[in-house]
Amino acid sequence: MIKKRKIPMRVCIGCLQKMTKKELIRIVRTPDGEVSLDSTGKKSGRGAYICRKQECFKKAIKGKRLEKNLHMPVDEGLLNDLAVLLDKDKEVNGP
Repeated sequence: MIKKRKIPMRVCIGCLQKMTKKELIRIVRTPDGEVSLDSTGKKSGRGAYICRKQECFKKAIKGKRLEKNLHMPVDEGLLNDLAVLLDKDKEVNGP
């Protein structure tokens, strides 16, 4: 009998919906205290996930949900990088 592989599910901090890990962008706080984007999803540290929608990004920023999930303030540079990534994704995949 073939075992069915478990698909990891995570919650978006913007819309609070469960999605597969591959559908979301991971932001990680490393044990050194550095906050960065994790494109591989395998960096060690505390992670927060956000889906690829501008509305979710705006909700997460407005409610300071990113800071709450990572337990530390987030640099403006990282937020700008994330906004650029979402804009590029919007251009590729459409609205």
